[in-house]
Amino acid sequence: SVEPEIEQVFVSRPYHIAAGADFERKLFVLKTYVTKTIYNSVKDSKQDFYIASFSSRTIVYKGQLTSLQVRTYYTELSDKRMVSAFGLVHSRFATNTFPSWRLAQPFRHIAHNGEINTLQGNLNWFRSSVKSFASPYFTPEELNMILPVIDETQSDSGCLDNVVELLLHAGRSLPHVLMMLIPEAWDGNKDMDPIKSAFYQFHASLMEPWDGPAAIAFTDGNLIGATLDRNGLRPSRYALTSDDRVIMASESGAVEIDQSTVIEKGRLTPGKMFVVDMEQGRIISDDEIKQQVCGRRPYADWINQYQIKLEELPEPRVMFTNLSEESIFNYQQVFGYTREDIDLLLKPMAIDGKEAIGSMGTDTPLAVLSKQPQHLSSYFKQLFAQVTNPPIDPIRERVVMSLAGFMGNNGNLLEESQMQCHCVGIKHPILTNQELEKLRSIDTGLFQSKTLQMYFRADGKPGSLQKALDGLCRYAVDAVEDGFQVIILSDRALDSTHAAIPSLLAVSAVHHHLIRKG
Repeated sequence: SVEPEIEQVFVSRPYHIAAGADFERKLFVLKTYVTKTIYNSVKDSKQDFYIASFSSRTIVYKGQLTSLQVRTYYTELSDKRMVSAFGLVHSRFATNTFPSWRLAQPFRHIAHNGEINTLQGNLNWFRSSVKSFASPYFTPEELNMILPVIDETQSDSGCLDNVVELLLHAGRSLPHVLMMLIPEAWDGNKDMDPIKSAFYQFHASLMEPWDGPAAIAFTDGNLIGATLDRNGLRPSRYALTSDDRVIMASESGAVEIDQSTVIEKGRLTPGKMFVVDMEQGRIISDDEIKQQVCGRRPYADWINQYQIKLEELPEPRVMFTNLSEESIFNYQQVFGYTREDIDLLLKPMAIDGKEAIGSMGTDTPLAVLSKQPQHLSSYFKQLFAQVTNPPIDPIRERVVMSLAGFMGNNGNLLEESQMQCHCVGIKHPILTNQELEKLRSIDTGLFQSKTLQMYFRADGKPGSLQKALDGLCRYAVDAVEDGFQVIILSDRALDSTHAAIPSLLAVSAVHHHLIRKG
């Protein structure tokens, strides 16, 4: 009952379009535009229409099928005239999406074993960068035809494939794209080559990593390879044979091999990449492929020249005074801190510098079902498939952990220039008063800051909060249009007639309003 009607369409290459990357790019634009047009014009068509592949290099066969059913369903796969230099196969049930034919893997360029835990954040940041897209590889009309690129009704793997496809056709190599999206553990790794570390640091300011357990196989028709997430949370093993075969799978024994022909066995280690170049007929090592990618641009010089470190900003000329116990208690009441929050969560972190860990069960009702007033943040929970995520030790596995972030305009994701790393590097998201004042008084390069007050009149009248939020969003747009790169939302200037807008609500409202305004 769910079997779709399947059609194979063949197109010829116009003589004025060069074979290879140029033709692939035009096919990508056409495929994306046709899909977008049908989805926008035919109601509820996303479950009914899908182009599995549209390429002069690869053909994708997929469906809600077992491994043994694929060959009998697509009968040409049993024809001896059907020959391919490679095969990329994915055979696994869905864990966090409802199974469907269009969500079956592989996608156009990747097959993914794992999940992207940071998906929602990745989608939000990608959406915010779309307005700045420009590329010599696409005309403005073509960009308009393919945007917004990501179909967010897909699985996490499908969304990742959309981004891989765009960045590949915008001029980057496939290994470069995967290094951007799924980087090694570089921050704090003192043994890493400085040139490679600079590559990752540059791209960290350009795009958030697509993070989570991941073993990803990829191909563009010329290269085929695989990479592992920086934690190594999914298995991947390979074997090389004397008859020039390379087999890589999630475990040994997935494909029957005459052991007498095996000349090398191994496993993919965390953050590493395994690539076979079928045009050159050779395996490219992780070191060689990354040396090629990282040497394309003087990333280290760009970072040294343009990136600003928060700790290197001049000290602000501001004196801080300690609050009285009465003032502290008043602030705790205003911002909804409970005795449990203070004793069990804040004190261990503030006094001992340790994570607040407890072993007691919780009988607290969900915020939406509670009869007691709840803090706004209590209505939100992290969304991820917990059953497939092993625990991570942030102390003994510190090398794969980083809280560093970057503040500033990410620029155009489809190109690379030195100005894209003109940002402020922050080691962690928790700022001291001194560090916050550094940002408030920043006036270097393109950076200037604007402080906006986030409060509303607490007079009990309906609509007061909404009115204040609308005003805050307007002020934020005005600040951006006036050239301010840093916007600070402050809830410190409160009095007896005003209440603070919850920071979660204020920040998200301003963030999404700025995205909508482009």
